[in-house]
Amino acid sequence: MPQPWPAADIARSILDGFDDYREHFRQITDGARARFEQAQWAETQRAAAARINLYEEKVSEVGMRLRRSNDPAVLLDVQLWPLVKSAYINLIDLRFDDELAETWYNSIFCGLFSHDQISDGCMFIHTTRPSLRSHERAAQTRSYLPRVNLGGMLEQVFADYRFSMPFEDLPRDLQRLENQLRASLPDWVCRDPELCIELFSSVLYRNKGAYLVGRVYTRDEQWPLVIPLLHREGHGIQIDALITDEAEVSIIFSFTRSYFMVDVPVPAEFIGFLKRILPGKHIAELYTSIGFYKHGKSEFYRALINHLANTDDKFIMAPGVRGMVMSVFTLPGFNTVFKIIKDRFAPSKNVDRNTVIEKYRLVKSVDRVGRMADTQEFADFRFPKAKFDPDCLAELLEVAPSTVEIEHGDTVLIRHCWTERRMTPLNIYLEHANEAQVHEALEDYGLAIKQLAAANIFPGDMLLKNFGVTRHGRVVFYDYDEISYLTEVNFRRIPPPRYPEDEMASEPWYSIAPNDVFPEEFPPFLFADMGQRRLFSKLHGDLYDADYWKSLQEAIRAGKVIDVFPYRRKEREPTEAIQ
Repeated sequence: MPQPWPAADIARSILDGFDDYREHFRQITDGARARFEQAQWAETQRAAAARINLYEEKVSEVGMRLRRSNDPAVLLDVQLWPLVKSAYINLIDLRFDDELAETWYNSIFCGLFSHDQISDGCMFIHTTRPSLRSHERAAQTRSYLPRVNLGGMLEQVFADYRFSMPFEDLPRDLQRLENQLRASLPDWVCRDPELCIELFSSVLYRNKGAYLVGRVYTRDEQWPLVIPLLHREGHGIQIDALITDEAEVSIIFSFTRSYFMVDVPVPAEFIGFLKRILPGKHIAELYTSIGFYKHGKSEFYRALINHLANTDDKFIMAPGVRGMVMSVFTLPGFNTVFKIIKDRFAPSKNVDRNTVIEKYRLVKSVDRVGRMADTQEFADFRFPKAKFDPDCLAELLEVAPSTVEIEHGDTVLIRHCWTERRMTPLNIYLEHANEAQVHEALEDYGLAIKQLAAANIFPGDMLLKNFGVTRHGRVVFYDYDEISYLTEVNFRRIPPPRYPEDEMASEPWYSIAPNDVFPEEFPPFLFADMGQRRLFSKLHGDLYDADYWKSLQEAIRAGKVIDVFPYRRKEREPTEAIQ
């Protein structure tokens, strides 16, 4: 049996690396306030991408350090690692970020060993924290008791949450907030002397917004509460809205959004606070929403293996048109799809496997503006063969034999896949929608395309089947093998025919470069249904004009970060924003 002292040294090195990562994460996060106050929007985007990339960078550093400072025969002796894990548990037991430290340890282990060495004896497949944690406490919040004086209470809130920049017109905004609060809650609530407002002590920042997050509650009921703030350059800070609708707050924390930056000394207590106001959200999604996406991945995996262990659910092929690049399967009782890259693509697809991987990874680091589903990338998933519908398994083995294989006769190995939230494909949704639902979905489909463009993303393949409808009725893009930066696309008008015969020719009379896009061709390409085509032209006909796209490109190249709000704005003057 290996001696315990190298195990203790390795455990300490892993935790030192975690502390280094946490400090750099904190530095980037803490800069969010200054970036908001100084309206440094381009820097805000760079910081968001840097924080996402930080995790893998620091994991790589620790892995290299461990290899340099340890005998490979010792470091890579898997029998040593139960001792490393035991020593590590002792080191993290009294920490306030211990659950994140477990995920960090798992990342280091997986970087050193092949995935066939994964076991609960060597790493944290199941967390040890719930049974060991002795530092549970209430979240850091501020409470306000209006005693029926809502105006005075709101005034006190913004005396407590101050910024270095002045408010544009605080009395005006406070009056509007009071009106919105009264309109949002039943009359009796606003008159209840026991009404309380509780806000998390730290401000959340994302893109061009700052958010106060908490709840409104009485003895018997509660409502989530989000107050977004904007910094309008040259005007000061403005309180933009007051939101108490759970569905709207859920959308603000959606899997389609970029990650918030927020100071959370004790992550678990803040997640517990969010879970109380958003009970429909899984904790994996909540951890991810504040930048701890690797721990969100851990919580997702634990939920998945728990679901498989406690249900008769079996993997089936996901409903919808079969993809030309990806094969997609799902569990009916688990709100997720699993996407693998096929070994061979349809001839019309001019991409290879590495390009597809790059595109999917790109989505992680860009502003998804509420219109692209977040993904988690996994390697070497192993599931019991009995958990697959035979037709599903047969199809996966046929289209992706280099990715899917059967081990030892009873285990299915998925070498590489992505997971995404399951949605109803837009084309299927429209087949069963009534007239009002069709109108609403097509309006949101056009907004989704415009908002992606505002974030410098061109979807490439904009067919209805590549968009989904969420449980809140929002249209979201989820097929990324042809996405590109908007500024890389050359939008053109179709030149007039030279001769009458040109229009009858089987080939175009004009040259087409790889990045050329002709928006005039969109209508028949996107819509076979003439009624839908006419309706979309009425709602978003500007998408068929090359000049529309060029104007967005010019704004992006000029450094303009266009507003895309994750909530409905009420009683506001028109702006340039795409809502």
